Amino acid sequence: MSERPIDPHKHQHACSLPFGAQLSGAKCENPRTRFRFWAPSREQVQVELQSAQDAAPTLIDMQPTGDGWFEAEAEANAGALYRYRLDAELAVPDPASRFQPQDVHGPSEVIDPRAFEWQHTDWHGRPWEETVLYELHVGAMGGYAGVTARLPELAQLGVTAIELMPLNDFSGTRNWGYDGVLPYAPDSSYGRPDELKKLIDTAHGLGLMVFLDVVYNHFGPDGNYLSAYAKTFFREGVDTPWGPAIDFERPQVRDLFFDNALYWLNEYRFDGLRLDAVHAINDDEWLRELAQRIRSSVETGRHVHLVLENEHNTANLLETHFDAQWNDDAHNTLHVLLTGEDESYYSAYIDKPIEKLARVLSEGFVYQGDPSPIHDGKPRGEKSAHLPPTRFVMFLQNHDQVGNRAMGDRLRSLTSDTALRAATALLLLSPQIPLLFMEEQYGSKQPFLFFTDYHDKLADAVREGRRREFAKFSAFTDEKRRAQIPDPNDATTFAMSSPKASDDADRSDWLNFYRTALALRAKFIAPRLKDSKSLGAKVIGEKALVAQWKLGDGETLSIALNLGDAPVALKETPQGKVILATPSNAKDGELDAHTCIVWITGQNS
Repeated sequence: MSERPIDPHKHQHACSLPFGAQLSGAKCENPRTRFRFWAPSREQVQVELQSAQDAAPTLIDMQPTGDGWFEAEAEANAGALYRYRLDAELAVPDPASRFQPQDVHGPSEVIDPRAFEWQHTDWHGRPWEETVLYELHVGAMGGYAGVTARLPELAQLGVTAIELMPLNDFSGTRNWGYDGVLPYAPDSSYGRPDELKKLIDTAHGLGLMVFLDVVYNHFGPDGNYLSAYAKTFFREGVDTPWGPAIDFERPQVRDLFFDNALYWLNEYRFDGLRLDAVHAINDDEWLRELAQRIRSSVETGRHVHLVLENEHNTANLLETHFDAQWNDDAHNTLHVLLTGEDESYYSAYIDKPIEKLARVLSEGFVYQGDPSPIHDGKPRGEKSAHLPPTRFVMFLQNHDQVGNRAMGDRLRSLTSDTALRAATALLLLSPQIPLLFMEEQYGSKQPFLFFTDYHDKLADAVREGRRREFAKFSAFTDEKRRAQIPDPNDATTFAMSSPKASDDADRSDWLNFYRTALALRAKFIAPRLKDSKSLGAKVIGEKALVAQWKLGDGETLSIALNLGDAPVALKETPQGKVILATPSNAKDGELDAHTCIVWITGQNS
């Protein structure tokens, strides 16, 4: 079967997948679709095809082609619905479905990826050093259309990339996104595939990159049929916190995710991927091969960025293969300094947290092979001081650090405004890549909670399991108090987490602060980040330090930060050009409480 040719007069993008439903000749009288499906645990597979809404389904036998693969070709156009019927007893959606209009248990839809005409075809992305990330939840912001409407506002804020929390199809209409079961299908509750493409195309027209958070370490608890027809997809007897471990040593499994990454980057034109919790994959060889395949497959001159979340702090992955890693060490240290919290993973950062922050700013990770008290005293991490500061993504808030709190507390509800502004100045103007979380720029106090849309026994299990999870925290040892933790399946929990119009008096003040700092970053710091390196960080008080970096043009960036409640002596009086001081400048050799001062020295300053 020949592929449908790309019209040279139109701007179309499609990823030819070696499995799933591949449409050809959609404009012909008799369009045909090839179906290819891996079911090594089954003897017989049929395509159950419904070409018209009222017509009875047609069953088409699929031919075994070896190694567990089945194939068939049928007359089917875009919009046709289909399933795979296994040994005449069970009908399942396509694991490579491009769209699920009736949710995870319904039929898959044949999609023509070339139906969308891209407008901004000269877009090639932006260099990594220019990146300022803005993480958001598409559902909470009103679906693809809702996010698209907000893009001009985000571009004016000064962010250069939006990062979408996972989109792959999940059960129900509400979900964080980390319970997806069909990795190729953007969830139908947010809109149709072409609406997602319009979002990305519009962002490119505004100079914004678009990143996607992808989950390759597990599947959600409802709607995953893989074990019914491909038991060897999972490693027998090996479990993760989310269920059976995926067998990344199996070629078919590796390829499913390799192709998925290329699909999002090439068919949807995402500019980068954030790989969720790769420590649960526990296969660095696969990660390196993934990066190599991506780098060798994208067009010459196109900027495509790859970011890890990795509890293992595997610094060697950041040397050549990946652009950066989410720096949990930076967040955890700053959170302890701002709030004094010391439970759960924060307990690993309560001993001399300012020294840990100094290490973050000068070397990247806190834990670089050091024994970790939250990992049974075992060593965690690798040496990272040789890496440039742009290999680390810094944040004060994100979906995990807010949503994994029992009540979804924003950081502003946990510390003073002046201390938070000082820490935010560090976030926005340090050479590490900053990440903001949805509505952070307004000083939002609105909670962001864990939400799902499960029913019956699964809903009960999720609700009670989450409440048990917090029983070890001092604030929730009482059962009555735990019962107040919002039910993830209650629609009001999702509504509470969705941004709303606000007339808070200080909303514009926070927005102006973020805009100003990001404009300063774009003018004075981002153009000089290539080849930048740390000159070290020195502790000058219980919660105060001075950090310095040599920028790519030879000038020196200095940041003095005091998150304490009292002034501290500041011997390094700012010289050159002070680009930001909050809330006041240095005076009489002192750094005021809750203050951050940023300055640049050198021949051009």
